Amino acid sequence: MSSEFAIKVENLSKCYQIYEQPHNRLKQFFLPRIRRLIGLPPKQYYKEFWALKDVSFEVKNGETVGIIGRNGSGKSTLLQTICGTLNPTGGSIQTNGRIAALLELGSGFNPEFTGRENIYLNAKIFGLTDAEIDSRYSRIVSFSEISEFIDQPIKTYSSGMTMRLAFSVAIHVEPRILIVDEALAVGDFAFQEKCYKRIKEMKSMGVTILFVTHDVNALSAFCDEALLLSNGVLLSKGDVNRVVNEYKRILSGPVSKDFEDTVKAPLGSGLISLRKNSEFYQISKSLHRSGDGSATILDWFVAVNGVYEPVSTIEFGDICSIVIEFKCNKSNLSPNAGFYFSNEKGLEIAGSAINHEDVFIHHLSENDRLRVEFRFLVTLRPGVYFLNLGVSEHRDDNVTAYDRYYSLTEIHVLGKKIVMGHCSLMPKIEVKKI
Repeated sequence: MSSEFAIKVENLSKCYQIYEQPHNRLKQFFLPRIRRLIGLPPKQYYKEFWALKDVSFEVKNGETVGIIGRNGSGKSTLLQTICGTLNPTGGSIQTNGRIAALLELGSGFNPEFTGRENIYLNAKIFGLTDAEIDSRYSRIVSFSEISEFIDQPIKTYSSGMTMRLAFSVAIHVEPRILIVDEALAVGDFAFQEKCYKRIKEMKSMGVTILFVTHDVNALSAFCDEALLLSNGVLLSKGDVNRVVNEYKRILSGPVSKDFEDTVKAPLGSGLISLRKNSEFYQISKSLHRSGDGSATILDWFVAVNGVYEPVSTIEFGDICSIVIEFKCNKSNLSPNAGFYFSNEKGLEIAGSAINHEDVFIHHLSENDRLRVEFRFLVTLRPGVYFLNLGVSEHRDDNVTAYDRYYSLTEIHVLGKKIVMGHCSLMPKIEVKKI
């Protein structure tokens, strides 16, 4: 393998044998052989479950790649096969450099050993000598913040304490490749922030990072590229914004065939067939659409300072209007229309929805049409943003997407205002001499 790549996965597959009854394992061991001896075709006494199917991708040295997908999509299985804790059914994996992995919480730790003993055990597994471990021991304990309990057995630790120690060991063995499988989710907020700061430092030092997360904002903030898995299949890879939008589409549910035919907007075509105003805009190549078709967005536009003409550039300090027009295709709908701006990696920056502002619409009839306008002061940091629009319904803590557009078009925010973070708070400042 070329040293340009830290990880190279080719046609990786993993199949599990699922037995309905324990005795079927014994049957599978003996009976197929007996049937072959007597000239009969072998019979299979298990069901096949393919956790991974022909997955292929490459991760370059120094890249940070996030893996997203619904539960059961094969994310953890993929990481375990890369780390060597699972053997693949087919395909190949090549890695270049020492791997430090945080997989299942506490994996690699002996619960009967103390924290101190587990530090030495794990570090030796990673290939460090006693002298190297001695030189790093105090830093490992300090970062984990559990020095008071370091000589207690791991079985007495909370899940958060176990994660702290495991992460601290992993980052201090100086890996070329760091693999994290949602282990940080069990930590408290302050320690998560500390871990992500350390991950950023490792990224700047050229460490290759591969991690699984359900947090699309974390993925957008840290990753150079992303992989999307579904039912063991690699659906999409590459640009973070595009992959994140496709993941959101999967969570919302696919666009139905009838819905696509009605609005003439096949998913992924990069085309939308709306009305006059939207024809003004350049549609983004990252466009993705989802919804069940209960309502259809007919038109939309962005305007400034009370002049209702579509614009694609706005300035810091403008009064901006985002107008969404939609039609109900069913009766008894209670729609919630909204929008948000995202950056080039899909990170949600700012937005709103009518329900969020305590405005509620109930019991609309089929063919009812509504026009919703959001008016606000532009306080976004000058730059380029993607506009995302949607109409959905929130009922009993469940969200049903009617019609959603992700990364619909680019909106440019102009100005020379220095903004800390993504949006200015526009504070009123009073200074007094005391």
